[in-house]
Amino acid sequence: MAIEKCINEFDVDEVIFEEGSTGRELFVVLDGKVEIAKVSGVGKTVIVILGKGEFFGEMAVIDGSSRSATAISAAPNTRVMRINHARFVYLVSQQPAFALMIMDALSKRLRASNAVTFRAANP
Repeated sequence: MAIEKCINEFDVDEVIFEEGSTGRELFVVLDGKVEIAKVSGVGKTVIVILGKGEFFGEMAVIDGSSRSATAISAAPNTRVMRINHARFVYLVSQQPAFALMIMDALSKRLRASNAVTFRAANP
């Protein structure tokens, strides 16, 4: 598959994927910014803003579960590269450094989430 077919461009406030949707793709930010947010009828709570070189959507590509948050383009001309499940498995099997990078990011994100949960439970 040509790499160009794996790249999508979004304008500000365009939804890349919605919480609860199914998806077996990981995304890498090539240009621009992406908000990862929890969206409800009354608004949105931004969890993190990701920039060039950062990735998102890894939980769904790993375990096949539904999306845990909504991804929204936060800058004009935001470009992301989609990595489907098959390509992800190939990269993990052929590039141990890629697998370690994913595990490192997941660990840091889990620690940050745990800290927020602890602070909320112990005001």
